[in-house]
Amino acid sequence: MLVLTRKIGESIKINDDVKITVVEVKGKNIRIGIEAPKETKIYREEVFLKIKQENQSAASPLQIDLGKIAQLMKNKLQK
Repeated sequence: MLVLTRKIGESIKINDDVKITVVEVKGKNIRIGIEAPKETKIYREEVFLKIKQENQSAASPLQIDLGKIAQLMKNKLQK
């Protein structure tokens, strides 16, 4: 991890198209501004992790218990 010290109004450049600027510091909170192309997705980490988790859940196959389905079908046919 790269750790940098910046003051209010100072920036960090990432590649040619992303600029991060320190906007305000209040106690333990820091406000930053991010300039990036519209197609660049920017999320708070906790939101990104939640999206990633939801996508993984949606992509995973359903766990189907064929034994239970067979038993239900057998019971239905016997009635």
